[in-house]
Amino acid sequence: MSASLKVSNSSKSQVSEFILLGLPGIHSWQHWLSLPLALLYLSAIGANILILFTICQDLSLQQPMYLFLGILSVVDMGLATTIMPKILAIFWFDAKAISLPECFAQIYAIHCFVGMESGIFLCMAFDRYVAICHPLRYPSIVTNSLILKATLFMVLRNGLFVIPVPVLAAQRNYCSRNEIEHCLCSNLGVTSLACDDRRPNSICQLVLAWLGMGSDLSLIILSYTLILRSVLRLNSAEAASKALSTCSSHLILILFFYTVVIVISVTHLAEVKATLIPVLLNVLHNIIPPSLNPIVYALRTRELRAGFQKVLRLGLQKK
Repeated sequence: MSASLKVSNSSKSQVSEFILLGLPGIHSWQHWLSLPLALLYLSAIGANILILFTICQDLSLQQPMYLFLGILSVVDMGLATTIMPKILAIFWFDAKAISLPECFAQIYAIHCFVGMESGIFLCMAFDRYVAICHPLRYPSIVTNSLILKATLFMVLRNGLFVIPVPVLAAQRNYCSRNEIEHCLCSNLGVTSLACDDRRPNSICQLVLAWLGMGSDLSLIILSYTLILRSVLRLNSAEAASKALSTCSSHLILILFFYTVVIVISVTHLAEVKATLIPVLLNVLHNIIPPSLNPIVYALRTRELRAGFQKVLRLGLQKK
């Protein structure tokens, strides 16, 4: 009798939705941040569409490095679109409520796209390693078939790999609190509201992060160590400079991406109380890379700049 009453009370008290309060400490004026965030989102979508269109139109850009960049653009747009419409709805329309299934779906999508971005960075590092360390074998190693297989592997790896994260989050018992000091559904932020033990979620996220992005980062570091060793053996300073310049854009993006991931992970695992800086950093980590990637590559890659100019001239001629 008492057991059945306990189950009944638990089911009655189970929350049906979460409330995303927004940015901690600045709820009263956070809507003013909607304009720069909306501009970042629109620039991310516009710039990545431009990159995709340019690569499709310019045959000289249909090379492995740019094909990987095109795949990265698709992932970036998916990541930004996973969070930004809801964030803008919170700031503009005070639409703070989010259903449990929608919240768990967002957790899955964020982890999936972030994992895929990490995987694409690894593919791009491997591409640069073969191009610089084994230039004569490059055309036979990095083929369209390899690019397709690597992309499918990254999609399947991350699509299946992160399933335990939202599944474990959905199995927690949310019986009282439902207000999240955040603009989006982060796994550890959501499970901190659970009435039962959330340690399995924390352990699962830590293990998956080390196995997924940790292995990606280790292989990226190995690739660039071998690249640097190969470049230092070159007799010509000009050749060494040219070889390193092809990697500079990639290194800038990798440094930003993994630095922020490590900071956010350490903050979450240390169970630091939600404050403005970590939460804002988490939001920006999902919107700045999609905006930053096209700009960095456009500024530092002559062939891509030339491709942009061709596309823009073509557009003006049609008008």
